[in-house]
Amino acid sequence: MKLGVIGFGKRFSGIWRNFQTGDPDHSIAGVVDPDPKLQRAHITDEERASLRRFGSMDALIRQGRPDALYIGTRCDMHTPLAMEAAKYNLPIFLEKPVSHSMEQALALEAAFRNSKCPVLVSFPLRASTLCRKTKELLNQGIVGRVEHVLATNYVAYGWGYFYGPYREYSITQGLFLQKATHDLDYLAYLIGTPIVRVAAMHSLGRVYRDSNTPKDLRDPEAIYYDNIGTPETGMNEDSSSALLEFADGTKGVYTQVFFSKGVTRRGAVLSGTKGLLEFDWYQSQIKSTDYEQPIHSVTTIKSEEDHWGGDPKLVQNFLNMVQNGAPPLSSIQDGLRSVYACLAAKESASTGHFVPVRQVEDF
Repeated sequence: MKLGVIGFGKRFSGIWRNFQTGDPDHSIAGVVDPDPKLQRAHITDEERASLRRFGSMDALIRQGRPDALYIGTRCDMHTPLAMEAAKYNLPIFLEKPVSHSMEQALALEAAFRNSKCPVLVSFPLRASTLCRKTKELLNQGIVGRVEHVLATNYVAYGWGYFYGPYREYSITQGLFLQKATHDLDYLAYLIGTPIVRVAAMHSLGRVYRDSNTPKDLRDPEAIYYDNIGTPETGMNEDSSSALLEFADGTKGVYTQVFFSKGVTRRGAVLSGTKGLLEFDWYQSQIKSTDYEQPIHSVTTIKSEEDHWGGDPKLVQNFLNMVQNGAPPLSSIQDGLRSVYACLAAKESASTGHFVPVRQVEDF
């Protein structure tokens, strides 16, 4: 396989290692990146020198003749680049979030509704070994019909969304879109139906604040960085939470915290009519409890691979898409469903109202 790369930064550097393992004979047909030196790429000087650069996607496709495309630029460019790529009908590996505004999402949906272009959206959490095993147990009916889910994400490296490029709100549009897009996707995957209604709250500027605040007014417990915005101009959340309603009537709660300073917790508790099923990626465990009998079981699934085994699974799936016409593990429709749910959460947090989620039919 010859892969064309649009945006060769840190994320693709890691994904590339999985391509090298999954398909040792693959090659990079060419790279389009605004940085001619690819300074953000975590690769060797020899690898960097071997890459063929192009000034546009059209030039890459006409001259490099790739079999497939990877799009991994900054988030605000995912939609316009995916829409441009759609006309070439090549398989696309598209990073999340697929869009960062309602305007972008509607345009992306319209573009791919009439496209024959197969797309894999980068949702490695749903592809991870732990999540897929949880789905298998749910399908076996181990907890009965799921009625409620409680999901949490305590981000030990939350400061990274305030001191580096991810602090740029004009690009991230907040951490529902930037971070929760992963989690709302895996929740919809586990429940088996999309999110249809959201009520949300967020906390802004109480912990991570702009350094322009006068020193005599600063909270000594707060952390300050330059140019992270304000609640009025737009900024990432210190924390945010959402009430979720799924299409089958299941209810849920999701919370993400970005000032947990070393505390790691990411997973969910699924409450069914017969029992509980809970899992946590950091603990590498799935625990089940039966209501009627004092039976508790623990399944340990450890993975040292990126995103707990999700990245290599996505790459393997993409190779099968390109070589054998296999369906994607997470489609463009899944990407749009996550974005629409995140946009509803963002709107709800700003207005204080329940917000319906735009629904996407398969196409």
